[in-house]
Amino acid sequence: MALSYSKRMENIKSSEIREILKVTQKPEIISFAGGLPAPELFPVKEIKEISGIVLDEMGPESLQYDITEGYPPLRQQISERMNKVLKTELTENNILIVCGSQQGLDFSGKVFLDENDVVLCESPTYLGAINAFKSYEPQFKEVPTDDFGMIPEELEKILKTTKNVKLIYAIPDFQNPTGKTWTLERREKFMKIIEKYEIPVVEDNPYGELRFDGEILPSLKSMDKKGLIIHLGTFSKTFCPGLRVGWIAASEDILEKYIFIKQSADLHTSSFSQRIISKMLENYDFDERVSRLKKLYKGRRDLMIKTIAEEFPDGLKYTNPEGGLFTWVELPEKYNAREFLDECIKNNVAIVPGGSFFPNGGHENSFRLNYSNMPDEKIVEGIKRLSKVLKEYLN
Repeated sequence: MALSYSKRMENIKSSEIREILKVTQKPEIISFAGGLPAPELFPVKEIKEISGIVLDEMGPESLQYDITEGYPPLRQQISERMNKVLKTELTENNILIVCGSQQGLDFSGKVFLDENDVVLCESPTYLGAINAFKSYEPQFKEVPTDDFGMIPEELEKILKTTKNVKLIYAIPDFQNPTGKTWTLERREKFMKIIEKYEIPVVEDNPYGELRFDGEILPSLKSMDKKGLIIHLGTFSKTFCPGLRVGWIAASEDILEKYIFIKQSADLHTSSFSQRIISKMLENYDFDERVSRLKKLYKGRRDLMIKTIAEEFPDGLKYTNPEGGLFTWVELPEKYNAREFLDECIKNNVAIVPGGSFFPNGGHENSFRLNYSNMPDEKIVEGIKRLSKVLKEYLN
């Protein structure tokens, strides 16, 4: 039977990370591949208690259809927390609840992109965003990026010489995959440029509160004078990913377009999940929870970086992130991380080759490591296994 699929399907490929994660389900494999939070800190007991409270206090409505925008008390709680932590000035009318921030990425492509429109992004950037946008058939231009973020002069050069730029995608805090953070100076220069050219920006901020060193920097949204920033947030990294609750924060006129899109996609995010999170925020100390996460992840980051320094061959570059979930390793240019992935799996350790994070290809001499999910002893053992593979491959 010959089926005729849409042209769009030609651009949709299986996520390389998801394919690697299938292999890493074997218990003997130490996986640094996924962006998985630590399961031992999932609030299982609290959610069990809160679920009962939600069902007792608002059982029928928590199981009923809901408004597309999301549960109003939760939207208010999110806006208040963003105002407190990220220095924004938002109300619940600026918040749309979505099924994880990944849905926000897909909706952004649907709202802004047509075939051959241009998306600007960091180099490298988040694989999930590349895949989400690709289905809308844009062209990607990678903005040269250093340890401090997008290089403003390079961004403006591209905007001056490129037609049909419709969207900029950026992760200023603890970037996925590199773990790098934009400086305040870079954020300020970036905002001046995008206000000059009036280009909408998707600011992806899944890890923003998970800062281990220094103070949280103002978000791009907090500097947004023209309503150009679409800010994506999620509870996947601070509560748990299984509830699938994230949000979009934007000006009301832009948000209206996202609401239309969500109405045609899934009507609304889970009524039950939203009320569980709202009650959790109401009944428990969220700051204390974030502090416990940061303490655990800081220890694991420190241990991974220390073990890399002790075990890896000389001449490799790697980041030491100030927060988030990832570090990034670069090999000499002539090497290809995909070539030794099979050897990693044979030695029961998993990584993600870096080429997947560059929308236009190349840069195969890099790979991403996650430190949030594995316990200390597995971090040490996994890095030792990886070092063994690297030494054999590089010699």
